[in-house]
Amino acid sequence: MKKWIWIGVAVIVAIFFYATYNGFVNKEERVKTAWSNVETQYQRRADLIPNLVNTVKGYASHETQTLNEVTEARARATSINLSADDLTPERLAEFQQAQAQVRSALGRLIAVSESYPDLKANQNFLELQAQLEGTENRIAVARKDFNETVQQYNIAVRRFPANLVARLFGFDQKPNFSASEGAETAPQVAF
Repeated sequence: MKKWIWIGVAVIVAIFFYATYNGFVNKEERVKTAWSNVETQYQRRADLIPNLVNTVKGYASHETQTLNEVTEARARATSINLSADDLTPERLAEFQQAQAQVRSALGRLIAVSESYPDLKANQNFLELQAQLEGTENRIAVARKDFNETVQQYNIAVRRFPANLVARLFGFDQKPNFSASEGAETAPQVAF
């Protein structure tokens, strides 16, 4: 009789490990998918930048410093290759900082366009600007979805008794996107 009890306990433990491990695999894959969606939106923005810069260049050739800053920020941001497996708080912060520099440089580029009425009226520029705005919204949504997916994963990794399986098989917590440094301060608008 004792033998059957031990066999029953062993089967229950095996089923628990099997189900818990596979649950972590599924959740980790969702994190990877959510991260890919974030990267896709950042890549969309990076792909729009050369067209936007070239359009502005035609109207504002003496604004080379701003145009160079945008191009350099894009180059820095696209040079950071971060996969879902490499997500650490430090690497994510580095990625986030590079993307913040792109956003800041694009903000300066759009501000430069205010000085050029012909550029502001250019259909190509207006379309690119609208696409860029839409892409920024898509980035925000992708980051929100990523954070929600990471939250579900991190909760699963931390809950008992599943946390024992997580530690045993190396399922570690993943970092979230957070607000950029200085985001709590409202921007100053001066005319």
